Amino acid sequence: RSSVRVLCGSNWSLVLQGQWMLEFYAPWCPACQQIEATWESFAKESERLGITVGKVDVTQEPGLSGRFFVTTLPTIYHANDGVFRRYRGSRTLEDLQGYILERKWEAVEPVAGWKSPSSLMMHGMAGLFHFSGWIRQILNYLTGTLGVHVWISYAIFILATLLIGLFLGL
Repeated sequence: RSSVRVLCGSNWSLVLQGQWMLEFYAPWCPACQQIEATWESFAKESERLGITVGKVDVTQEPGLSGRFFVTTLPTIYHANDGVFRRYRGSRTLEDLQGYILERKWEAVEPVAGWKSPSSLMMHGMAGLFHFSGWIRQILNYLTGTLGVHVWISYAIFILATLLIGLFLGL
C-alpha cells in the first residue's frame, strides 16, 4: 500500500493546511517514471519528516494542473499552511529529505499571491483547463462516435463560437 496521498479536484484543498510535498506527474512521462520509486520512499519517511506527501496525475486532473500552472513534468511543490513554493532541486531521496529537514524551503521565494493555487485567478485557470477538456470530449464524440469529418467538426465549433458571441453581444 502506497504512503503517497492521491489528490484530485475535490480534495486538493487539503494542501492548504500543514506541510506538504506534492508531485504532478503523468503515467506516460519517462522522468516521472524515474522518480516514482524515490517518491514512494520519500512518502514512507513522511511521518518522521512531519509532512504529507501527495501526487496528482495531470492526465486525470487537468483542472488541478491548471490551478498550479503545471507546464513541465514532473513538477514538485512544497506547501506550508497554504504558502506554495516550487521545488527545483535534485530529485534524490537525500535531497528531498534535506529540503525538509534543513528547512531549505524557507530560502525559496513563495509563489506570488495572484499565482497561488488558492487565488481567484488560478481558480479561473482551473476552469479553463476543465473547459478545454470538455471541448476535447466533444471533438472526440463528433469525430469518433458520430464519424463526422474533422474539418466539419471544426466548422461546427466555429459556428458555435459565432452564435455564442452573437448571443452574448445581444
